[in-house]
Amino acid sequence: MRELLVIGIGAGDPDQVTVQAVKAMNRADVFFVLGKGAEKDDLVAVRTGILAEHVRRPHRIVEIADPPRNRTPDDYEGVVDDWHERRAARFEEHFGAVDGVGAILVWGDPSLYDSTLRIVERVLARGRVAFEYSVVPGVTSVQSLAAQHRTVLNRIGEPIHVTTGRRLAADPAQIPDSTVVMLDAHCTFTQVPGDDVDIWWGAYLGTPDEVLVSGNLRDVEDEIVRLRGELRERKGWIMDTYLLRRR
Repeated sequence: MRELLVIGIGAGDPDQVTVQAVKAMNRADVFFVLGKGAEKDDLVAVRTGILAEHVRRPHRIVEIADPPRNRTPDDYEGVVDDWHERRAARFEEHFGAVDGVGAILVWGDPSLYDSTLRIVERVLARGRVAFEYSVVPGVTSVQSLAAQHRTVLNRIGEPIHVTTGRRLAADPAQIPDSTVVMLDAHCTFTQVPGDDVDIWWGAYLGTPDEVLVSGNLRDVEDEIVRLRGELRERKGWIMDTYLLRRR
């Protein structure tokens, strides 16, 4: 492979794909897609739907099986490092079999809580395959969340704090300014104390299954927990993001 394009495709809506991303996709000969098991086949289907809508040249789709990892490790950083190394080995194998331009479609934007660029750098560091690569930014789920709720992420003159559910769980009493929480598998917002916190929550943002809830955290938290459980049970997976802000 002589070149790799890492392309942000937004949160799932084909209309969120930028003109720059469309141009990049129409340069690619092969699209690499991470497969995450039968329960998440619709994630692959969203990507193939985006290609069908925007790509006008012959191309191949190569699915790479995502190696499993422990989701509740004692050594989080060590487990993730091992997972990245195993991912890099699988990417390297497939990259080496391509003659031309390859592309990876990344949910949201490659710079925000996504490991693709780290994996690409690992592949290059291994020294067995060589290629140039470039990055095309995309619309993040955070942007999509704010747009769908018709809200602004920050108050005037204040910063935005972006974190994960795992980090919030370490000290749920501390919500600095406006806090966006991603990758929260355990509804950590229920641990945030006080009755002066508002939440803007969204699941499957940018897809036909999108669900939104907002309001005073104490008033809507049970509804979100119930909805999240029902949605995850029905689809086998869930991707959600939320904004917290003290009044």
